[in-house]
Amino acid sequence: MVEIKKISEFEWEIQKEEDMNVPVRIFASEKLLELMKKDQTLEQATNVSKLPGIQKYSFVMSDGHQGYGFSIGGVAAFDLDEGIVSPGGVGFDINCGVRLLTTNLNKEKILSEKKEIIHQISRDVPKGLGKGGVIKITEGDIKRILEKGSKWAVEKGYGTEEDLEKTEDYGCIENADSSKVSERAIKRGIPQLGSLGSGNHFLEIQEVDEVFDEDMAKKFGIEKGQVMIMIHCGSRGLGHQVASDYIKKMGQKYGFEKLPDRQLINAPIKSELGQDYLKAMRGAANFGFCNRQLIMDFTRKSFKKIIPDAEMKMVYDVCHNVAKIEKHKIDGKEKEVCVHRKGATRAFPEQPIILPGSMGTSSYLLVGTEKAMELSFGSTAHGAGRVMSRTKAKKQKHGDEVRRELEERGIDIESTSSKGLAEEASYAYKDVNEVVKVSDEIGIGKVVARLKPLSVMKG
Repeated sequence: MVEIKKISEFEWEIQKEEDMNVPVRIFASEKLLELMKKDQTLEQATNVSKLPGIQKYSFVMSDGHQGYGFSIGGVAAFDLDEGIVSPGGVGFDINCGVRLLTTNLNKEKILSEKKEIIHQISRDVPKGLGKGGVIKITEGDIKRILEKGSKWAVEKGYGTEEDLEKTEDYGCIENADSSKVSERAIKRGIPQLGSLGSGNHFLEIQEVDEVFDEDMAKKFGIEKGQVMIMIHCGSRGLGHQVASDYIKKMGQKYGFEKLPDRQLINAPIKSELGQDYLKAMRGAANFGFCNRQLIMDFTRKSFKKIIPDAEMKMVYDVCHNVAKIEKHKIDGKEKEVCVHRKGATRAFPEQPIILPGSMGTSSYLLVGTEKAMELSFGSTAHGAGRVMSRTKAKKQKHGDEVRRELEERGIDIESTSSKGLAEEASYAYKDVNEVVKVSDEIGIGKVVARLKPLSVMKG
C-alpha cells in the first residue's frame, strides 16, 4: 500500500519517489480518501505523475474515483515544450458540462404545474442513448459548429449574445479545426445535436434551498426560494468518437511500451499528432457548448408553453473534460501550460462553479478563488463522484423502486429507462455535501447556494 502523508485536514500527498516526476496531491476528507482507496484512483494519479513535462503535482479533486487513464477528478498541467496531451486525461465525453439558469418564478408559482412542465420539456428535448436531435442540420453545419460552438446557435436564433457572455470561453474554444475531426465523428454528431443523452446526464428543475453568500448570490442573480434550471450533458457520440480516433492514432504512432498504463497513451504537445488532437478536441468541446445552448433554448420555450410569463437567464455554463492552454504561476513565474481537467471544473476567481449532486440530492453553486489559482491550477471538483459501478447499482434496487422513492419525496421523474434510474440512484454516488465541504474548506471553490431538486429528466 502506498504511503499517504497528511498535509492538512483536507489535503494529502503521495510523495515523489522512483520514476514519479512530481508528487500526488489529494483534496479529500478522511471519509472520501477511504473511498478512493477502494478503487484505482490513487494508482491512476500516481501513474499520471510519471508523464513527461508534468508540473507541480498530479491532482485528485474531492470527487475523485477510478476512470480511464486519469481518475475522474484528475487534474494535471504539462509544460508546452516537454509535456504531452492525453485523451485519457480529457475523457470520452469531451466538454461534458453544466449550465445553470435562473427564473423569475418561485416554488409556489410552479408547484401545481411542475409535473406538466418537466413532461413538456421531455417532449421537446430528446433524451436517452442514441436519441437524435430536433433540428435538421447538414455535415457543413456540423463543421461550422465545431469551429463556432454556441455562437452558431445564437446566430441561428437559439438564444442571445448574453448567453455567450455567461458561457466559459464565450461558448467557443478558439483554434478548433473541423478538418481534424473524422467523418465518422461528424456523422455521429449530426443526429444528436440538441439532445440530452444518457448515463449521468440530466435536466433538473430546482429550488434555491439555502444561500450561504448573500453578496455573491446577488451578483449571480440568485435568491432563496427561486426556481432554477440545471442542464448537464456533453458532446455525445461525436466527442466519444474523437477520443477513440486519437487513442488509436497515438497508439499506432507511439506505442504503449514505456507507459505506466496503456490508457495514458499520449502525444507530445508540440508534435503534429498532439496538435491535431487538441484541434479536434476543441471542436468536440464546441459541439458540447452548442448542444447545451440548444437544449437551453428548447427548455425556455417549453416552460413558456405552460407558464407564458416565465423568464430565464443564464448564471453560467462550465466545461469539464477538456485540455486548455492557460497561464499559471509555477515557481514564482507565469508560464503557459496545458491543463487537463478530467471530471473537474475551472475555479477561476469570481467565476461561478456549478457542482451537481446525484439524482434526488442537492446540487451546489460555488465561486472560484485566487487560492484555487495557487493550489490547483484554478480547478475544483465537478460533481458527487461515483462509488459504485452501474452494474452493481442495478443489483441494489429496481429502477421502479428508485422512481417511487423519489416521487414520494415530491420529485417528479421523466426517464425512458428504469435500468438507467437504478444505475444513477443516489446510493451509487459519494455524498455531495462532503465533496463540497472539502472544496469550501480548502478555499478552491467557496459555497454560494444549495439547490434542491423539484423535477428531474434523465436519459
